[in-house]
Amino acid sequence: MKKMYVETTIPSFATSRPSRDTITAGMQAATLAFWESERLKYELYISQFVINECLLGDVQAAARRIEFLRGLPVIPVTDEMTTLSDAYQKLLGIPDRAKIDCYHLAVSVLANMDYMLTWNCTHLGIHTFVKIQEYNNQWNLSVPLLVTPEALLGLDGRE
Repeated sequence: MKKMYVETTIPSFATSRPSRDTITAGMQAATLAFWESERLKYELYISQFVINECLLGDVQAAARRIEFLRGLPVIPVTDEMTTLSDAYQKLLGIPDRAKIDCYHLAVSVLANMDYMLTWNCTHLGIHTFVKIQEYNNQWNLSVPLLVTPEALLGLDGRE
């Protein structure tokens, strides 16, 4: 069974109030569809970084996000993950306000995940994936695929 790291945008989209914006509503629907029909095909994992982010903001919304993740194994954070996240931040030019994205990536890589499930295509999109792949190959690190629920459901037109 393939291993998948669930990044914070997944519980956020799955538990937020239904959006009136059609694109956001579609992302919410795809997230819920993946969770209901596909997640059992994968070993799902999170990290303390995901938990910390889920606890931010409105108390009731935070409780929904944490409940959504209940039962998922938590990957322990190591110093090596912090070092790698620093390297990714420099490599990718990610601003300090979004450094958490580098931590998610480092956890996924060092825990040898096959996939990182995310809607964060701003900092973790295809342009990022190419740079990560080159860097990780150079340093003999694993390269998890960065995927959205939509892509795994085949709703984006690719198979």
